[in-house]
Amino acid sequence: MFLFQVANPDVNLALIAPELIIGVAGVIVMLVDAFTDRRQRNVTASLSIVALLAAGAASIWLWMRWPATSAFNGMIVLDELRLSFTVVFLIVAILTILIATIWIDVEDLPAGEFHSLLLFATSGMMLMASAGDLVIVFLGLEILSIATYVLAGFRRTDTRSNESSLKYFILGSFASAFLLYGIALIYGATATGPDQPGTTNIALIAARANQSLYPPLLFAGIAMLLVGFGFKIATAPFHVWTPDVYEGAPTPVTAFMAAGPKAAGFAAFMRVFLFGFPMATAATTAGYAHATWVGALAIMAALTMSIGNAVAIVQNNVKRMLAYSSIAHAGYALVGFVAAGAATDVTQRGAALTAVAFYLLTYAVMNMGAFAIVTVIARKGDQRNKVDDYNGIGFSSPVLAFSLSIFLLSLLGMPLTAGFMGKILVFSAAINQGYVWLVVIGVLNTAVSAYYYLRLIVVMFFREPSGAWEAPRIPAAVAVALILTILGVFYLGLFPGRIISIFSPKPPVSISVR
Repeated sequence: MFLFQVANPDVNLALIAPELIIGVAGVIVMLVDAFTDRRQRNVTASLSIVALLAAGAASIWLWMRWPATSAFNGMIVLDELRLSFTVVFLIVAILTILIATIWIDVEDLPAGEFHSLLLFATSGMMLMASAGDLVIVFLGLEILSIATYVLAGFRRTDTRSNESSLKYFILGSFASAFLLYGIALIYGATATGPDQPGTTNIALIAARANQSLYPPLLFAGIAMLLVGFGFKIATAPFHVWTPDVYEGAPTPVTAFMAAGPKAAGFAAFMRVFLFGFPMATAATTAGYAHATWVGALAIMAALTMSIGNAVAIVQNNVKRMLAYSSIAHAGYALVGFVAAGAATDVTQRGAALTAVAFYLLTYAVMNMGAFAIVTVIARKGDQRNKVDDYNGIGFSSPVLAFSLSIFLLSLLGMPLTAGFMGKILVFSAAINQGYVWLVVIGVLNTAVSAYYYLRLIVVMFFREPSGAWEAPRIPAAVAVALILTILGVFYLGLFPGRIISIFSPKPPVSISVR
């Protein structure tokens, strides 16, 4: 007889209640779409929004009910990092559904398929933020990626959309391979003896870094993870896929991709590197690993901000301009990430993490608002995406023009807007950690970005229309999205204290890993 000691599975379904709600809702939406008249498009949209609101309520319940803890043998973690990013994901998903309403109607596309794919992508993002193990990170990433690949090519009869999906799929597969190979290398590097195999648990990786029998393997694994995560958040030099994919994808999908998956990538990126390879004594393996990745991220942040803003200047397609803008904003968020990595105590690290989460929330709000207007103006087939198409619309479509101006000024970082407060937080965190040179580069890049943001505003209000212009009708769902995003831009810019307080980590609670 052989006796095996089986560890307690530590199942706690309450800790994954938001993810379960979204996943089950995705299946229900698929079934409703299959057995409902195709003309009843609003049914799946309403069901999806209800599910997202229910997941939000479950997240708030977890926030208030549970202290920082873990479940499933440390594979799922509950903390402020997870919950603050969950808020971002849910907001992005709800706004995407509202924005996509007009696009689905005009293009005559299957609404149920779109909404179910969006829900599955959202569940993948939420898993990435809640992961306490590299296996869960990869699982969430693949759920998100596969759904997003399909969404990018959702307009099947459009060659640009097909090209976007194919490029994203091929390059995304390479990035996933780098990430998976990095996970395998780290698993091997964390083996500390014949009776102690490697681990993919993030907390155990940090505990075993100095005991690694193969330090070069650990560094190689970290490098692979940097490549994989760098692709997902579109940082230089792994950003080259972004403009083509964003331009070819349907505009509502581009809005989702620029805000949601980027935030999910940051959530997983920060959890793995800040908690798996934390600050340590300099003369140790963990110390060398930490110094290496913080230095690499600082260089990546400077390159990302500079390349994104410099190339955006010469773009004549609004979607490509916003794509390069999203690359630049990833660089700004990386500045806060670097500050969190360089922090010497828990309080400073928590402040930097809060700054990054708040910045990505502000970016999501102003980015979704801008793309909502681009969707309305582009019309069927994304026909009107050139800068010249916006000539003189300021007075024929004042609501659209003034709303877009607000979002562009916020993306620039104009005072009293969300973008300004987000940059203040990440730059302040970097200055506190001594990265003044990185902040100087960020400020100079902000000045550069003024050209292409203000250029579009000038085009709308100070040029004659280039052709016949018929003011588009703003559907009720898009109007709701615009109202919510405009209110969000000013609320986060004028009264950020409440959100910052909610996002800030509470006093640390020990999390057991079995």
